[in-house]
Amino acid sequence: MEVQKVNCQEQCVNGCILGDKCPNIEFREAASNFIEGTSLDDMLQIAEAARMKKLTEPPKWVIPEDI
Repeated sequence: MEVQKVNCQEQCVNGCILGDKCPNIEFREAASNFIEGTSLDDMLQIAEAARMKKLTEPPKWVIPEDI
């Protein structure tokens, strides 16, 4: 059985196109469980903590190789 190559980020925008054959089923179930089991206030606190962590990190410099 050949596994179908699908770019989920582009092709599954309106829902999974592979259905039960989706290779990302466990991630979809984990995301659904997180959404069902976490209150919106808790999600906002998680997002705020991530935002503050990002703001306090030192800048990351990218030096081009063709200088």
